[in-house]
Formats: sequence, C-alpha cells, structure tokens
Amino acid sequence: MREKRARSSRFLSRLAFQTQNWFVPNAAKRPESVIARRRRTSIGCAKNAVRRSKRSNFEFMMRLKEKYIKEVLPAIKEKFGCKNNLAAARVEKVVVNTGFDPNVRDEKYQEAISNDLSLITGQKPSVRQAKKSIAGFKIREGMPVGMTVTLRKDRMYDFLDRLINVVLPRSRDFRGLPEKNIDQNGNLNIGIKEQIIFPEISTEKAGSIFGIEISVVSSAKSRQEGLELFRRLGFPIIKPENKE
Repeated sequence: MREKRARSSRFLSRLAFQTQNWFVPNAAKRPESVIARRRRTSIGCAKNAVRRSKRSNFEFMMRLKEKYIKEVLPAIKEKFGCKNNLAAARVEKVVVNTGFDPNVRDEKYQEAISNDLSLITGQKPSVRQAKKSIAGFKIREGMPVGMTVTLRKDRMYDFLDRLINVVLPRSRDFRGLPEKNIDQNGNLNIGIKEQIIFPEISTEKAGSIFGIEISVVSSAKSRQEGLELFRRLGFPIIKPENKE
C-alpha cells in the first residue's frame, strides 16, 4: 500500500510539472487584452504627468532661490561690505498665523480655518493656546486662540514666490507695501484681510472669511539692510510720500 501511494504521488507530481510546462509558453504567447493594454497605458500616462508636475513645481520653487543666490546676494555683499555669504542678509523663515474667537467652540469652524491654512502654506498648522486667563475677553488659560505655520527652506521660497507674483497683485486696491511694515530688526510684516485672495482658496467653497498675518523673518542686522533685501527680492515696497 505504501509503495502504491508513493508511486501515485510521484505520478501526480510529474503530471503537474508537465502540464505547467505546457501551459506557461502558451500563456506567454497569448495576445494582451484590450482592457489590460488600456490600463497599462493609463498608468504610464499618469506616472509621466506626475513627473512633469513635480519637475515644474520644483522649477517654480527654485526661481526665487536662484534669484537670491545670483543677483541679490552679490549686491548686498557689495553694498554693505560683507566678507562672506553667511554675513549677508537672507530670509530665515516665514511665519503665517491667524486668530479666531475662542468662545466659538465649533469644531467645524476651526477645522475649516486649519484646512484653508494647509492649502495656502502646504503645511498643517499648529494650534496656539492662551497663556493666561483674561476675564474681559472671556478667555481662560489653555483655550485655543489661533493657529500658526512656520515655513523654512524650499516651502518658504515657494510661498514667497507666490506671495510676490500672484497674491499681492490680486488684493483689492493694492498700491504697494509701506516701508513702515519693516521693523528695526529688518523683518517684514504683512497683514491680509481676506484669505480668499490666495488662488488655492475657492470663494464658493470658503465657509468663513478670516485675516492672515505674515511675518518674513530675515537675518539682517539693521532696518536698511532688511529693506534692501526685500526690495531686491521683488517685494513691492513703496517710498513714503513727502508731506509738505
């Protein structure tokens, strides 16, 4: 009985191996179906589109950075007598923040603001809480009072490029940024009344309108150095009018 079982198992294994060798070449020679061919071409087209979009976004992102390295940096070193590149003024970070009424405890309201800031900056904002209680404003310690986003490196240059060339020209009755927006440390502060001037926000889908404060922090040692940096980067800073 054992010998018969062993012989039958050997025979079945040989038969399975032979049938596998028979059908594999036939399967390889079969023509590709129309659905599989369309699926393969659609996947290839999608991958190529993603590669092109990434390449274009990277070129758009690096445009302002290349301008700083090739044009702004040599001009600042020559004007202020900087000995090396690290001593020259540069943009270190961009802080985007907004505040909301802490008494409105609607989670959808805060979630809508968070989604809009994420679309604008490409980064999820962090919630800021009150440090102390203020009875006049009905604020208790630990209550969420705003959101902020800190951008650095590539995302910072991408945001500044869109801010200079797209967002500020779209604002209503825009005539330039006054020089008083630059403080004594060479940092630029910009206030935006409505977040819908950003092209990423749809006016039809925007649930609530809120303002945004943008702080461009630089490594300038003086106000004049920061003013020269922002003007050469392309910020539309206007000179104050002489009142006589």
